[in-house]
Amino acid sequence: MGKTYAGNYFEDFSVGQELIHTSPRTVTVGDAALYTALYGSRFALTSGASFAAAMGMAAMPLDPLIVFHTVFGKTVPEVSLNAVANLGYAACSFTAPVFPGDTLAATSKVVGVKENRDGKTGVVYVHSTGTNQHGEVVLDYVRWVMVRKGNIEAPAPETVIPELPSAVAAADLVVPAGLTGVGYDTALGGSPYLWDDYEVGERIDHVDAMTIEEAEHMTATRLWHNTAKVHFNQHVEQHGRFGRRIVYGGHIISMARALSYNGLANAAWIAAINGGTHANPTFAGDTVYAWSEVLDKMELPGRTDLGALRVRMVATKDLACADFPYKGEDGRYLPGVVLDLDLTLLIPRR
Repeated sequence: MGKTYAGNYFEDFSVGQELIHTSPRTVTVGDAALYTALYGSRFALTSGASFAAAMGMAAMPLDPLIVFHTVFGKTVPEVSLNAVANLGYAACSFTAPVFPGDTLAATSKVVGVKENRDGKTGVVYVHSTGTNQHGEVVLDYVRWVMVRKGNIEAPAPETVIPELPSAVAAADLVVPAGLTGVGYDTALGGSPYLWDDYEVGERIDHVDAMTIEEAEHMTATRLWHNTAKVHFNQHVEQHGRFGRRIVYGGHIISMARALSYNGLANAAWIAAINGGTHANPTFAGDTVYAWSEVLDKMELPGRTDLGALRVRMVATKDLACADFPYKGEDGRYLPGVVLDLDLTLLIPRR
């Protein structure tokens, strides 16, 4: 009898099924250093301990996307080991800061399934929760992923598509304990622009770009314990849709977020990912650009030192963003658009 694990196929999932994910992971300053090496993120709150202390934090927190990647990676063996592609996210809330030395674990519950018309794949919706060593929830989100069927003759389950909110409400956003915008140092933050200076509808070309290297996206995939075959097994993927490994979508999220520093440098904290779509695949050798649009400005209940910006962040491949490429007249994403992400960011006020 075999002792190896082949992962779940689409027909193995059912609505209400609960999954406990393996290998709790202690995150360290090493993760922060590797994150900087991979993406070049320069946001001051998660780069400098003294800056974090000046903003009221007990210690320098890890970038929220480190938390996202770590928890996401925990879910892969049980959810998306046999995935064709990760498709999107909704209702993602960062509910507590994570610091070096914390240990993160994850659980998921299947909240929707839908077999695709080809009968070979299906979409699985999971509600995943990340917790720290104290049992405190640090991340809560829904994602949906296209998964291969192991047996194409397996009957299709009854379709269930969950109702998901379009955004995390301002009243539900969590400000990290102690975080303050009082006395914020814009010079060290990297930009003179604060919450008050942005306008709804404003678009920002982040100007800079980064080319994806094979070694970088492979390092990231292993760092986050992401075992999905589409990202790391060229021997298998040479026979797949694209003939090569696709880049983990979270890698693109972090690249775009790092690029957004040029234009949103003081957007210090990600409070929520309201929704997101990986519009087209990316591969090693592609060059990623990004632009953002301010969708909303929200006051935080009881706070005058910090405000929230709801931002659409779009990433492209081999396509500069001076004219803000997005969708064509048919409503479909342009071929060069690889990410459409709806974020809520916390930023100091004047």
